[in-house]
Amino acid sequence: MLLAIDTSSLVLSCALAEEGKLVTEWTQQKKLTHSEQLIPCMDLMLKEVGVSKKEITGIAVAKGPGSFTGLRIGLATAKMTSYIWNVPLVGVDTLEALTWNMYGAQAFILPLLDAQKNNVYAALYGAFNEMWQEKPEVAASIDSVIESAVKHGGPVIAVGECADKYKDKLVSAGILLAPPHSRCSRAGSLAMAAISKLKNGMADDPLTLLPNYIRRSEAEVLWEKQHADS
Repeated sequence: MLLAIDTSSLVLSCALAEEGKLVTEWTQQKKLTHSEQLIPCMDLMLKEVGVSKKEITGIAVAKGPGSFTGLRIGLATAKMTSYIWNVPLVGVDTLEALTWNMYGAQAFILPLLDAQKNNVYAALYGAFNEMWQEKPEVAASIDSVIESAVKHGGPVIAVGECADKYKDKLVSAGILLAPPHSRCSRAGSLAMAAISKLKNGMADDPLTLLPNYIRRSEAEVLWEKQHADS
């Protein structure tokens, strides 16, 4: 059984899944930080469904892009758990995991996450009889992302927290919005993507797996400016 963790956005989500079956999923958004919620949520979820750590055969984690702090919390927990429990670990790009919310939609999927300063993390995936990445991940303005998606042709369906934030612009451009329950990050979708990767031998080393930030944090940029002449 696979344990999946997604702390890449405002949503905290954990799930247990097997091939072709979602056993359970806990998805919530509270004012508490992910560092306060994650371990208790995992423990309670396992207890509620009567699953012991001995039954966990793999760990999946969202590796970014997304919240810098959230990603570090999720990755640290997943890497530690994988190492201690001695089970395979697989990191899944957050935008790819979001796309699995709309598996089989017969459309192109536009995952959108907040990159701050009116920018978004975005990519474009095909979700037809198979799934594939149509355009690479970027950190760019929402206007340029919409322009690129519209030029590509459709139908295009937007998912992710910024599908809500920029819904007026997206709808005006002819881009569809996923149903509300399919817009947020979900560990169940992450698990389905991870199971597919594990079947193809795409496990990661818990000692070397790194977050996919796409861009540097504001703190790193500021530090570099302050020490440019050092």
